Amino acid sequence: MKTERASEIASSPEMVNVTYNGSPIYIEKVNEINQTAYIHLLSEPKDQIKVHISSLLEQH
Repeated sequence: MKTERASEIASSPEMVNVTYNGSPIYIEKVNEINQTAYIHLLSEPKDQIKVHISSLLEQH
């Protein structure tokens, strides 16, 4: 995924289907300089993790 798209998804009020390692996630915050994102798995909303944006995949 591109950094710009991750930022759009993070700021969107709509839920977008994005996965990390095959698991559905929610993008909480994007750091465009480092190209990282803070996410949480939908199954683990309290556990925030930092990942590289390129590891995120938008499902269509």
